[in-house]
Amino acid sequence: MSNRGKLLIIEDDTDLVEALELYFSRAGYEVIIAENGLEGLQELYSERPNIVILDIALPRMDGWEVCHRIRELSDVPIVILTARVQENERVKGLKLGADDYVVKPFSLKELEARLEAVLRRARAAKPQKEGILFANEELVIDANRLTVTRDGKHVDLTPTELRLLLFLAENRDRVLTHRQILGKVWGAEYTDDVDYVKLFIYRLRRKIEPEPKHPKYILSERGIGYRFVNALA
Repeated sequence: MSNRGKLLIIEDDTDLVEALELYFSRAGYEVIIAENGLEGLQELYSERPNIVILDIALPRMDGWEVCHRIRELSDVPIVILTARVQENERVKGLKLGADDYVVKPFSLKELEARLEAVLRRARAAKPQKEGILFANEELVIDANRLTVTRDGKHVDLTPTELRLLLFLAENRDRVLTHRQILGKVWGAEYTDDVDYVKLFIYRLRRKIEPEPKHPKYILSERGIGYRFVNALA
């Protein structure tokens, strides 16, 4: 079995952990286990995993705080695992920086597919066009270096955020539908999940827009999608 990389599982349900460890070890992952939030952050720092499965209801530090702390340290993909089904909980997780959200109960096959999709996005950030996709005195999007700077400072983006921004920028001044964006950035299996686009646009605006509530780069086309425009700095 080929090595798919390091998988950090932050979960305190011992029965579930045992099942996850067995399944994903057989699937080719090097599995690292943490039973609480603080231990999870320690393992993240020492082991540098390729992807994280994170439960929300954790002892010592809940999953929301862990997600927030991870995003301060790393752009590693995060898949939240929880029994909470309310829409606002899902939105909260994605706003905090998670890449996907799986609700208990779930099938291990489904979870594996979600992990594979997230990792595929993380490894495929390179856009079709090369060079500087966008530049003005305020914002620079460099497709060769896969970097974004704002006011001369590096902007930390997760792999999905970067892939989304690059796709928008390489199609500057074109209206992209929700389905086009989902298909290109997330994959065909996500084309009906419009909330993903909305929440990641929200996250991008907070990072690149001078006034996120009044965006000048990523504009909404009501009921259709979004458009990246050549705004003046």
